Amino acid sequence: MAFDRDDVLRAAAELLTRRATATMEEVARAAGVSRATLNRHFAGRDALVRALEDLGIAECEAALDAARVEEGAAVDAVRRLVREAESCAGLLAFLYSESQLFEGEERHAGWARIDERLTGLFRRGQESGEFRIDLSAAWLSEALYGLLAAGSYAVTEGRAARNGFVHMVVELLLGGAIRRNAS
Repeated sequence: MAFDRDDVLRAAAELLTRRATATMEEVARAAGVSRATLNRHFAGRDALVRALEDLGIAECEAALDAARVEEGAAVDAVRRLVREAESCAGLLAFLYSESQLFEGEERHAGWARIDERLTGLFRRGQESGEFRIDLSAAWLSEALYGLLAAGSYAVTEGRAARNGFVHMVVELLLGGAIRRNAS
């Protein structure tokens, strides 16, 4: 059986988003490969997490593209983005929690590209009067990451219904971000 890197990464992502402390042996088993094969392609957990980071960035960028975040009303773009990002929210949550492993190391350029697009979306919403201006676009981006992660954990743990994910994330984020007219 040939080694399919993408299949192995997706199996690892599926397992690690549910059980972040899974061992390399457990990852290998979940991926249907031997531990030796897994180690030949990923020299330890750090290498595997780095490969998952590349996958997560690619999936985030694909979600941003599919959501067409530069088009239309910013509120509608946020709704589209959350819908598109739902499938990679668990992986993002895992990567967010693993990021402390790489403290002090240079940050992957992909995160900067994603952050730029997200803050651009929120800044556009602020400039159009849709979003509050007392919350920075960078903070709104961080809040979105956090809500995606929290929503993913809630669904994975059975505390929230999968079909409610988009509604939960969007409504909580926009409920705090939307600019209200002063009375």
